[in-house]
Amino acid sequence: MEDAINAAFSSWSFPFEPSLALVVVTLLYGRGWLKLHRQIPHRFPLFRLYAFLAGLAAAFLAIASPLDAFSGLLLQVHMVQHLLLMMIAPSLILLGYPFLPILRGLPKSVAKDFFGPFLLWPPLRKFGAWLTHPAITWSAFVTSTILWHLPLFYDVALNQPAIHQLEHLCFLGTGLMFWWPVVQPWPSRPVWPRWTMIPYLLFADIQNTALSAFLSFSDQIIYPVYGQIPRLAGISALSDQNAAGAIMWVPGSLVYLIPAAVIAFRYISPRRPPVQVTQRTNLAIHPKTRTRVPGRHWFDLLDLPGARALVNAPVFRPFLQFTMLTVALLTVWDGIFGPQVSSMNLAGVLPWTYWRGLTVLALLVIGNVFCMVCPFTFVRDLGRKLLPCRFNWPRQLRSKWLAAVLVLTYLISYEAFGLWNSPWLTAWVILGYFLAAGLVDGFFRGASFCKYVCPIGQFHFFQSLVSPFEIRRRDADVCRTCKTFDCIRGNDQQRGCELRLFQPRKSGNMDCTFCLDCIKACPHENVGIITAVPGADLWKLQSRSSVGRFSKRPDLAFLVLILVFGAFANAAGMTLPIAGYVEQFDQMLGPVNRPIVVTVFLLFSVLVLPFVLVSLCGFAAKSFGKLSSSLTSISCEFVMCLVPLGASMWLAHFLFHLLTGSNTPLPLFQTLLARMHIPGVGTPDWTTSSMSFSGLLDMEIIFLDIGLLLSLYVAWRLSKKQKEGSFLFTFLPWCALSILLFSAGIWIVFQPMQMRGTLLMVH
Repeated sequence: MEDAINAAFSSWSFPFEPSLALVVVTLLYGRGWLKLHRQIPHRFPLFRLYAFLAGLAAAFLAIASPLDAFSGLLLQVHMVQHLLLMMIAPSLILLGYPFLPILRGLPKSVAKDFFGPFLLWPPLRKFGAWLTHPAITWSAFVTSTILWHLPLFYDVALNQPAIHQLEHLCFLGTGLMFWWPVVQPWPSRPVWPRWTMIPYLLFADIQNTALSAFLSFSDQIIYPVYGQIPRLAGISALSDQNAAGAIMWVPGSLVYLIPAAVIAFRYISPRRPPVQVTQRTNLAIHPKTRTRVPGRHWFDLLDLPGARALVNAPVFRPFLQFTMLTVALLTVWDGIFGPQVSSMNLAGVLPWTYWRGLTVLALLVIGNVFCMVCPFTFVRDLGRKLLPCRFNWPRQLRSKWLAAVLVLTYLISYEAFGLWNSPWLTAWVILGYFLAAGLVDGFFRGASFCKYVCPIGQFHFFQSLVSPFEIRRRDADVCRTCKTFDCIRGNDQQRGCELRLFQPRKSGNMDCTFCLDCIKACPHENVGIITAVPGADLWKLQSRSSVGRFSKRPDLAFLVLILVFGAFANAAGMTLPIAGYVEQFDQMLGPVNRPIVVTVFLLFSVLVLPFVLVSLCGFAAKSFGKLSSSLTSISCEFVMCLVPLGASMWLAHFLFHLLTGSNTPLPLFQTLLARMHIPGVGTPDWTTSSMSFSGLLDMEIIFLDIGLLLSLYVAWRLSKKQKEGSFLFTFLPWCALSILLFSAGIWIVFQPMQMRGTLLMVH
């Protein structure tokens, strides 16, 4: 067996005809590319050369490397060889736009006198058009794939080298045909509309999935030749076959789905026709000469090398959103079809443990990153394409009342119906979210879903009030002299802020989704991701763009109260004492009434108690502080001082679950890969899915300490800004409420806590 392995690894071959052809094509392409790169560099950048050479290298690797020798011994290696010839090499070669460079690489007399007449010959042009028609290319590719994977033809190809070479030629040829309409190498023109390439790729993936699933789940050896040869490394023929199916399934599907997603994102994105440079540089200021706001020292993330170019790249945000969309769809699939044990299912672990914990960390380190990469954006933009999208959001609903009710509904549903413990329900909640996002933004203009509906977005807006960065203008003088206001209006290249946050009057992160549209739209590069004092916007009394004054927004105060007290109620509900009380009431009233018991507990904790406490504090501040403002205005303004405490409680709570369940993904993905018949993943060890951190309690207390100090500071600053009355008696009621909440948080972190998302339920 060792001799066979050594022979396979030493079997690099250099077949004369293919090697010579690759060398000649490389030289011709390189010569032609150099000419075209000088003449039309925007059509033939360095990327085209790299892509073409990588495609040729992939083809050579498939036919001349040890892959070719191993293909007769292991089906999974043969499958890798097929993927290189059918998907990787053809797509990369076509990305190099090979037609013109190869033609220009020929001697001029040969290209003009010999190939010229043939290329202009009408029958040949018609044949070329027919050969690259999407219907023909798709049919040829699928037929070739299925035909050569039939046991009869497969075994013949393995046993006869000439037939094997013919198989490789068919795979490469039909692969070039298939990817031609997808890549559309210049100067060819599309036959079908661009959007038709999405079903074109998806239907190809369906046949790929069907064939790979047949290989993955079959309990019989499909290709007898692999059952008759010596096996390498003790891998059985059936395991080898299952692994080959998994290789064809996962990487193969990605090759279809990624370009389909790219085409879809480009199709639903706003059209940006080119504009004259002079229209965008009328007031441009060079970054090195830009003046800063007097007396202020700040740091802009976009000043980092390459950061602004990365943010302005057209694929930057779509790539991140597509990644999140893929994760969301995998979570839905596992939630519906996977094991209905929360700790063993993506829908039971990713949304409730990892997504929440990582989101809070991102908000603490940068800002509202999740909204920037939101997976629901794809469905929102698709809804705008398919539905009228011509209505204005109802004036009566242009507030946070609806969003606050939805946040409250989520908090109640999470505990009352055990969403954290039901992957199936979680999956359907995610699907419902997709549907709601598509319908709302499909019928209503602007970012109505993000601003007025999305409960997740409201949570991130709330947390981002204490983030260390915010998107804002760099130089006030530049904004004062600007005449176009592209940051909010948009332009021919980029849409402006859909949430109507006008940069000259914008303050803080409320309602800001970090979409970066204003950064891309500003013709003066005067908008950046700039450092801010965490929580500084909470004690500002001025009117903000789109948000107004906090003292005039009872809807926003209501939302803040739900999220602040919801943080403590949500964490307290997972402690053993509170869970024990709920269980006692549950036994008294019967198991059917458990949702009612939980609902009553949360309504009291998140609605009744906050209303009573804030009303008392507002009344005390107005009466003893001798303030003339209304009770509603005082309460709405000072309730913002509780935001840091609420954020610190969410942070302590989510990080507890994130850290204690940090080992959960290992057995989770081992189980998921094992269900896909991928060998070598090992046996899942669920006893290690939870971990204990000696310093975790100290971290939670530190977070709460920081939250208390910042809340007291905000209350102090707000009290100092009052133009009348007693500063001390205005401050004391809110100080007392902050200390009360802090004490509740300290009590919570000292209690035994349910470890949701792991098999060990109590820590």
